[in-house]
Amino acid sequence: MSNSKIGGILSDLHLLTVLAQTRSLTQAARRLEISKASVSMRLRQLEQTVGMSLVRRTTRAVTLTPAAAQLVQDTQLPFEQIERSFAQVKDLVGVPRGLVRITAPVALGRQRIAPTIATFVQRFPEIRLELDLSDRFANLTQEGFDLAVRHARSIPEAYVARVLCESRSWLLASKSYLTQRGIPQHPNELVRHDCLLYLRAGAAQTWSFDPVAPRKRAERVRVTVSGPFKANNSEVLREALLGGLGIGLLPDFSAAEAVHEGKLLPVLPAWRPVGFFGERVYAVWPGAVRASRAVGCVVEHLRQIFSTTPAQ
Repeated sequence: MSNSKIGGILSDLHLLTVLAQTRSLTQAARRLEISKASVSMRLRQLEQTVGMSLVRRTTRAVTLTPAAAQLVQDTQLPFEQIERSFAQVKDLVGVPRGLVRITAPVALGRQRIAPTIATFVQRFPEIRLELDLSDRFANLTQEGFDLAVRHARSIPEAYVARVLCESRSWLLASKSYLTQRGIPQHPNELVRHDCLLYLRAGAAQTWSFDPVAPRKRAERVRVTVSGPFKANNSEVLREALLGGLGIGLLPDFSAAEAVHEGKLLPVLPAWRPVGFFGERVYAVWPGAVRASRAVGCVVEHLRQIFSTTPAQ
């Protein structure tokens, strides 16, 4: 077999390993920076070379046949080592460069990250950024993201995480709502109020509170709440609270300005909401992949902006 043919097969095998991670022709094409048509063509060529089908296509995903899974298992680690070695050598020379794909929560991305993008690009003109704002937790490896900003209580061990800042939740309402419905003095009284909920898959309609001041035999209070409105975005919930629809939990980065201006008022200040939103904001990337210099520059930029403009 000629060297040129071997090189082509190796390139197509690498495509197969990327397809195994993404389970999507579109995402594989984006990861490899080629067209979807090129992915399909090279996949057909590889199937012709081995003499059998390698993938099964459905409307939702692409799955590997047992033969393809065996090929990926045998070749994935060498490809990962080659990629790491090449990235390490390339990073030794020149200025940081390359594409960095970032995923971040909508409110956090709009309020804290987006205003600083121009400054970053001016400082690192050879680094290209893609910022995907979504409140769902994306699978970094499968979807081809290099970095995630996560508002969470903890990060799985498979990832490397750097703390960007601490975060806390606030229980808030507008003055008009509290004037009309009264001010609760204990978490248990929330069952008689309209409570606006963050819409999250599998999340119970329960809020938990710990007393701020130490108390003898103090116990966490859990309250099942309900109300007229739910949303999967904290900015939307904030607008509903400003409109006087009820009482709601917001992360500090979405609430700080409205609280500072007196448009939203703290509710139950003697109690601390716990366990619903994250307690820290992290920069996260896959632990199996050495972060490039470009990713490192983005992480350092994020650390600076979150440390210099902390949530209030």
